[in-house]
Amino acid sequence: MSHIVEIRTQVRDPVAVRAACQRLHLPEPVHGTFKLYTTQATGLSVQLPGWRYPAVCDLASGQVRYDNFQGHWGEQAQLDRFVQAYTVEKAKLEARRVGHSVAEQAQADGSIRVTIHQGA
Repeated sequence: MSHIVEIRTQVRDPVAVRAACQRLHLPEPVHGTFKLYTTQATGLSVQLPGWRYPAVCDLASGQVRYDNFQGHWGEQAQLDRFVQAYTVEKAKLEARRVGHSVAEQAQADGSIRVTIHQGA
């Protein structure tokens, strides 16, 4: 029996953040406090391609804080790719943690189909 699942992502797992960065060939995330134009954010910073300021993952709240000046300082699509990669990596980590096997397949529309099979 198959099930379709929609996932709303909260970024809380540092292992999945690192895996998403590796998947997208981004620099290793760094923990600290980072400037976002006139504010600051604390968490794991992710430097997205073409972005002036990092996206900062607040693992306690699950939110990603960033300032891309409505696309002038970085394309929203880059953040969307990171969140998608994080979600896929987190799903795979959790499935494998409980002994399931995982397969993924890129779709023509840019989405990723993740299939989880019970047992190994």
